[in-house]
Amino acid sequence: MRISSKLWMPAMAALLAAPQVWAMNIFTCEPEYAALAQELAPEASVFSATSAMQDPHHVQARPSLIAKMRRADLVICAGAELEIGWLPMLQMKANNPDVRDGQPGMFYTASVVDTLGKLDKVDRSMGDVHAGGNPHFHFSPSRMQTIAEAVTAKLVGLDPDNQTQYQQRLADFSQRWQTATAEWERRAAPLKGKKVIAYHSSFQYLFDWLGMEQVGDLEPKPGLPPTTGHLAQLLQQAQTTPLMAVIYTGYQDGRGAQWLGERAGIPVVQLPFGPGVDGAEDLFQLYDTNLNLLLAALGADDV
Repeated sequence: MRISSKLWMPAMAALLAAPQVWAMNIFTCEPEYAALAQELAPEASVFSATSAMQDPHHVQARPSLIAKMRRADLVICAGAELEIGWLPMLQMKANNPDVRDGQPGMFYTASVVDTLGKLDKVDRSMGDVHAGGNPHFHFSPSRMQTIAEAVTAKLVGLDPDNQTQYQQRLADFSQRWQTATAEWERRAAPLKGKKVIAYHSSFQYLFDWLGMEQVGDLEPKPGLPPTTGHLAQLLQQAQTTPLMAVIYTGYQDGRGAQWLGERAGIPVVQLPFGPGVDGAEDLFQLYDTNLNLLLAALGADDV
């Protein structure tokens, strides 16, 4: 049956006149921000320069990354000097004026949150430390909410015709995030006050949020691998301080953690550092998985 042009032409005109969501290219430095971007702009092409199994401090400016950044409309990175060893080179080689520092297409999440561990003075003798504070704040639900609001503002600024859609997605994410946060905090109550030894300050924000305390670091100095002498000192500490677990993440060498855990007789827990690994495909699953692993190490029933 032939459809009259009187019927389809007005409908087609209305469709063409309606604002179309811009499928922008979003480049993120870390997988947690790729996951957040996918929540807020599901139609976008989202790419992460690193994975949860890769140390975000150390990345090579590979040709594939340069090509991705060259096409990016928006770049989202942690900042606070986390990517200082590779991002400036990537920006220079990509030669994309829209995502240079200070331009609307470049966003550092550290610019909208308060960081833990800020230092007034930093020198090389202190190891791999960040004067601007700990940049691993994706394990702080309140900070991630603030970042989600700021990313939405960036999306609206780049694509104002679709402001309503972006704000609706933010509202949906925020409602689910706040509901999940309340449940996580209820379940995490037994962890409050527990002491751990961990590798680096990777989970400082997680411990701060849950009321846990990192009383030792497997690194003798930030960025340096565990030494025999340092591990021996930690073992002495573990024999006098009640500890819940020794904690590290997937891209860190677990041998020191295993050595200490076996001799101290305490659980050794490998926590995923970002989404994109088995059981932690998005931000919600990442929090769920880490909480489950911590409660299991504690021996709590509510896992």
